Amino acid sequence: MQRAGKRTDPEAFVRALAPALRQSASIARALEGRVANRPKRGEATPVKAALTIADTASQEALLVPLFERFPSVRLAAEEDTPSTARFADTGRELVVIDPIDGTLRFYLEGRGPYAVMIGLARDAAYTAALVALPREELYLDAVRGQGARVAHLGSPPRAARAEATGKRIYVSHDLPEAAQESLLRRGFEVVMACGGAIAVAPLVPGVCAGLRVALDPGQGISIRGRIGALIAAEAGALVHGADGAGFPNDVEAPARALLVAAGSSELAALEAALSAAGLS
Repeated sequence: MQRAGKRTDPEAFVRALAPALRQSASIARALEGRVANRPKRGEATPVKAALTIADTASQEALLVPLFERFPSVRLAAEEDTPSTARFADTGRELVVIDPIDGTLRFYLEGRGPYAVMIGLARDAAYTAALVALPREELYLDAVRGQGARVAHLGSPPRAARAEATGKRIYVSHDLPEAAQESLLRRGFEVVMACGGAIAVAPLVPGVCAGLRVALDPGQGISIRGRIGALIAAEAGALVHGADGAGFPNDVEAPARALLVAAGSSELAALEAALSAAGLS
């Protein structure tokens, strides 16, 4: 168990949470097609309100071992489940969890990949991240400065490297049509995906890039949507914002877009798509 006030070792965090991530992803996958939407009250949109039993069960599968090993961290969890109240209210370390990223569009409606995510931030910068894509049976993790790993169901982790193994690009469901058409004209296949999958897109077989845009400038890319960006960067992907600069490490820094590409040609295509939609 972590001592109060002691800094969390990011590598120990990944080792401790990797089995829980697999369990959480297994729960979500097993309940696909068997759960109904039970919307949260007070949310502004159906996307934010979407909630299923799978969300709560998957989150608890992460929170129980998290509290056993790292009880002094602060918590930013997507759902209000029994274990959330056990964590600290203050501290320099924050654990961010999204048990099912893309509940409505991608889990319930099946429009593309959904994700299970957990990240450790210290002083507002992610130091460790884990992302699972249950349908694709992919499990990815990274520690800042230590590289990224990927594993398939039933196989041990191996070093991950971003590479263009296909022409698919993961995009957010509300990406403007002009941006999508720009990518199609350049010979890419556009596939809708949740934010967690977009952030690790170049590590998914057959996918070369990911593009996510927050159309409401006041919203920006959420702290949950940034978890996978650490993994992509540690795997050698190009991770940029809408202004052509690198994506900010600070989880609280404003960011209107997230561009993740295997290489410079794919990044140029993403930037051209933003320009075509007047978003650059």
